Formats: sequence, C-alpha cells, structure tokens
Amino acid sequence: MNEAAGVSFTVPTRVVVAKFALAALLALTALLMGNRPQLVIGLLAAVALAAYGLRDVVSRERLRADADGVVAVRGYAGRRQLAWSEIERVRVDTRLRLGARSELLEVDAGDEIFLFSRFDLGVDPDDAAEALEAVRMR
Repeated sequence: MNEAAGVSFTVPTRVVVAKFALAALLALTALLMGNRPQLVIGLLAAVALAAYGLRDVVSRERLRADADGVVAVRGYAGRRQLAWSEIERVRVDTRLRLGARSELLEVDAGDEIFLFSRFDLGVDPDDAAEALEAVRMR
C-alpha cells in the first residue's frame, strides 16, 4: 500500500497458502477414508477450495486506486475500471450474526457494488476505506 502513487490491496500470501494447504489436506483425508461417498465429497470440496486459491493467484490484486479512479476485480480474472465520478459511495458494511462480526468494504458504483473482505484486501476494511478516501480527496 503506497499512498503517494495511490493505494493497492492484495490477497495476503498466507491466505493463498492456507487455501491450497487445506485443499491438499481435504484431498488426502478423502483418499485415506476409502468410503466412496466421502471420497467424492472430500475431493469435490478440495477442488472447490483449490479453485478459490487459484483465483487468488490469478487476480492477486483485488483493488487499486489512484488519482484517476479505482480498478476493482470482478469475478476470477476480470477487472472494472471506475472513474471517481462513477463511485457513489465507499463504506464499510458491518454485520453481527450469531455472535460473529463481519466487515466488508463496499464500493458502490450505482449499477454495481463491489465487496471486499479483510482476506481480499490484506488490511482491515476500515483502513482500506480511509486510504481510498485519502486518494479520492487529492
């Protein structure tokens, strides 16, 4: 994150490694179980988790902002460039469910809303919102 030239938020390496490690552990456990239904379910779960890990490798940078606007990841490898004038609001959506608190950075561009978690940004969503607003105000 370099505020002089703008800001950039990427998925932390530890999150990517954890997804692949857990996928490998799920696959290994499924193979050792030997029971056909457990094998299929375990391998499907491992493949799904590895696909999320692959997305983190392909689109590591989730959000970037500079004086011109914001570039946000959309889907697995798509990117959407938004001028600051297209962005209606940047805020942190905080929810409390079953005693667990979740926070998402919300970039509202009218027709589209981009949501980013702490695991997408590598920093607390409040810190990311402040950094985006600082870039926007320049």
